[in-house]
Amino acid sequence: MPIIAEEPISNKLWLSVSQAAKLFGVEQKTIRRAIKAKEITYIVEDERYSIEMGSLITWAHQSARLINKLNQYGVGKFVKEWKEEFKDIINKKTRKQENK
Repeated sequence: MPIIAEEPISNKLWLSVSQAAKLFGVEQKTIRRAIKAKEITYIVEDERYSIEMGSLITWAHQSARLINKLNQYGVGKFVKEWKEEFKDIINKKTRKQENK
């Protein structure tokens, strides 16, 4: 069970409810339900939730449904493109080294 932080920890990434929902491809009410169930680590600042990124990642990987939403509607939908771009960059660097 996640711990509710008393104060922000400076070396962690904190997101708002709307940012977390967009990033993970779920509705804001899904994030709020996870907060209410204490499934993710959060703090309250100026009457707004700030959610710790690491706990969101852990939470999102606990069910196949959430993993699918992450991959289909969240940041996961870009991973294939990033892999292709990275592969192209590596190939270009390899070709340059071979031509030397």
